[in-house]
Amino acid sequence: MKKILTLFAVVGLIVFSSCEGPEGPPGQDGVNIVGTVYENTSSNYYNFTAQNNYKVRFNFPQRLFDSDVVLVYRFGGVDSGRDVWEFLPETHFFDDGTRNFSFDFTFSDSFVDIYMNGNSLTDAELNSFRLNQIFRIVVVPADFAAKVNKNNFSEVMQAAKLSETQIQEIKF
Repeated sequence: MKKILTLFAVVGLIVFSSCEGPEGPPGQDGVNIVGTVYENTSSNYYNFTAQNNYKVRFNFPQRLFDSDVVLVYRFGGVDSGRDVWEFLPETHFFDDGTRNFSFDFTFSDSFVDIYMNGNSLTDAELNSFRLNQIFRIVVVPADFAAKVNKNNFSEVMQAAKLSETQIQEIKF
């Protein structure tokens, strides 16, 4: 009896291990990154004033995953016809090398706060940095962010396989 059970077990193992189902659809080469980019446009500038304590908040439309990270870029102008996106934190210095002001941010799974801090934020000279600011907020998986040059917005977009048409407008 033991020999018959052993024989059935061996035959069953061979039969089931050689079974194969239909071939699945072809996959994409490389890694598929799920990322999202948000931007406040010129119709919705961010302003850093004493009234808002030099801080603005963007609430994500849905909660982020625990494994997501947020990258923030400030529009710094145009150079040779191309937009310049400056990665935060961003610090500006006086001519003597001392810190003047900084942009920085904090985030949770439901919002990102972008804030400005420094010596004399009410100086009219800082209006070009305090008023009418545009930001791009990028949400990507943490393991992706660890492998990409975060200082270069274009490289982040390219690595995440995102296009300008996929940027979601922030409306308030």
